[in-house]
Amino acid sequence: MKKILSIITAAALAFGFASIVSAQTSGNTKVVYHIDDAETQGLKGLRNIRNHLDTSPNTTIIVVTHANGVDLLMEGAKDKKNNVEYAPLVGALKSRGVKFEVCEITLKNRNLKKDQFTLDADFTPSGVVRVADLQYKDGFAYIKP
Repeated sequence: MKKILSIITAAALAFGFASIVSAQTSGNTKVVYHIDDAETQGLKGLRNIRNHLDTSPNTTIIVVTHANGVDLLMEGAKDKKNNVEYAPLVGALKSRGVKFEVCEITLKNRNLKKDQFTLDADFTPSGVVRVADLQYKDGFAYIKP
């Protein structure tokens, strides 16, 4: 009798685990891209996001910028190495549902104003806290280009 109970318990646990795994994989993927240096991550990150959406168009993507990463979303900003302006790339991704957020602590520390940023930028009180919350509380995968 104990052997039968053990088998039933093991089967129930296996079924429960399979249900949990199935529930986790049935929704759309959610990803936070973390950019803290526009010069080294900007163009590469925007291209990664475009490729990501080309392959998996239903992915929810939030880009969180802080420190020198906020430069990606400033009016007139461009990749110095390739002389490519970021705004059209950001706008195209925004039209595909990508959200772009700027850290307000960085604004304060660098004496920047919100009106220096493209209209595609949203703001978050702390970029680092936002990245952590998206991962821990909201189940976002983390990518740092």
